[in-house]
Amino acid sequence: MNIESLRDYCLSRPAVTESFPFGETTLVFKVGGKIFALTDIESRPVQVNLKCDPELAVQLREEFDAVKPGYHMNKRHWNTVIVDGGIRDSHVREWIDHSYELVRKSLPKAVRDSLDTGPAA
Repeated sequence: MNIESLRDYCLSRPAVTESFPFGETTLVFKVGGKIFALTDIESRPVQVNLKCDPELAVQLREEFDAVKPGYHMNKRHWNTVIVDGGIRDSHVREWIDHSYELVRKSLPKAVRDSLDTGPAA
């Protein structure tokens, strides 16, 4: 997975926005105004920070060498995934979906409802 396919996949999730709030190279993906993924577009290999259930986060770090505690994030709730070919793209997509769903579920009901009825992105 390269930076373009990572971006395309994140943007394929419903109601996702992208921005550069932390500088010219840190691409942030949000749902309902809350971050679910961020990446430095210049890092090689590609690295992406993803929100994760705390128990699953520890399990993934133990199972995969390319999954680390979230860089510059709350280490309990975020993982940094190094996308260097050692992890299947299907795993990365699954973890993006997990992050997206965790954040979406944490949004107030009114915000979730507005995402469900809002215009298609």
